[in-house]
Amino acid sequence: MNAAARKPATSAAAAKTAKASGGRAGKAPVKGVARADGKAAAPAKLNARAPKVSLPEADAIPLPVETVIDAVRPAYWDEACADLMKRDRILRKMIPTYGPAHLVSRGDPFITLARSVVGQQISVKAAQSVWERLVDACPKITPAQFLKAGPEKLANCGLSRRKAEYIIDLADHFKAGRVHVNEWTEMDDEAVIAELTQIRGIGRWTAEMFLMFNLMRPNVLPLDDVGLINAISTNYFSGEPVTRSEAREVAANWEPWRTVATWYMWRSLDPLPVTY
Repeated sequence: MNAAARKPATSAAAAKTAKASGGRAGKAPVKGVARADGKAAAPAKLNARAPKVSLPEADAIPLPVETVIDAVRPAYWDEACADLMKRDRILRKMIPTYGPAHLVSRGDPFITLARSVVGQQISVKAAQSVWERLVDACPKITPAQFLKAGPEKLANCGLSRRKAEYIIDLADHFKAGRVHVNEWTEMDDEAVIAELTQIRGIGRWTAEMFLMFNLMRPNVLPLDDVGLINAISTNYFSGEPVTRSEAREVAANWEPWRTVATWYMWRSLDPLPVTY
């Protein structure tokens, strides 16, 4: 999730967050991780943090949510929500706020990955506009049709030259059978990531989004996602910057449902669900 697309909470929301994590209005914020059992946590060593760095693919953004035919609630969703609400008092309050909304899968691996490439480093609105022009140019949205169109035609739809080349390379991998599409459901997460990141334009972030939004894996933690890091900062550290290590420590309490917790973290910054 793009940090620019997911703004930090307002001061009122931040005060509410501080209250939820044990702080009081007008007092210095609690700088430790909020514990699920409600007890005070040891303060985090904020002064020891390394400077923030730019994360790979941090500006990639899923496209806006739309109606997905035959979309279903992941089989594990209700169990995950119930378990997370028992173990994490932040999620205990957050999950009911968003009602029946849940992660959905588009189902087509090529479309999921192509949309993820389109959405990298541009706004949600711009990405949607480019995707709609691509669909007009290649209405079947198949690897063969994209290859037939060629990079020039794709670039004319609003893609950068590099992104057009990425999508052509992606289409070529699918058409030539160089990716094991039919085996992904049986492969573990790291094996899928390793295969996908061999394709130009597909980094770890994009591969993790694929695991979440296409294969609907329940325990993915995309630490390269700025939106997730910001949400953990807002909800568990009263807005203080957090390191990847601290974010991982918070997320340890979410296992084996880190995908679900991440989805709700995104919702806490932007209520509008997104999908690929």
